Amino acid sequence: MNLVKLPSTFLLALGWTALAFAAGESVKISSPKDGANVDVSGALVAYEAAPGGNADHAVLTIDGTQTAVLDNLKGKYTLGKLSLGDHTLCVKVVDKGQAATGAEKCIKVTAANPGMWTY
Repeated sequence: MNLVKLPSTFLLALGWTALAFAAGESVKISSPKDGANVDVSGALVAYEAAPGGNADHAVLTIDGTQTAVLDNLKGKYTLGKLSLGDHTLCVKVVDKGQAATGAEKCIKVTAANPGMWTY
């Protein structure tokens, strides 16, 4: 195997470009709050995504499984029925090929039947 040795200034330049690209993206989930109890029949997710570079749209995942394509970069999405227990909800910025670009926000929620919540 042949290795190519690159000057450190070249590598530094690449690193700064990648850092600047990632800094332009952000994702916020304003509702539900991290750690919230939600109804098993569904919940409203309010989000805002600011893509950068080659980012195209966002996706919503529940427990690692893609649930929705979010074509609007700011909006609300109503989750369908959730199983009882803890879940991780994530909004991720992706490119046209559905590859993650780095910006994401994840929260944890607990799905329960109304009246089962303890405070």
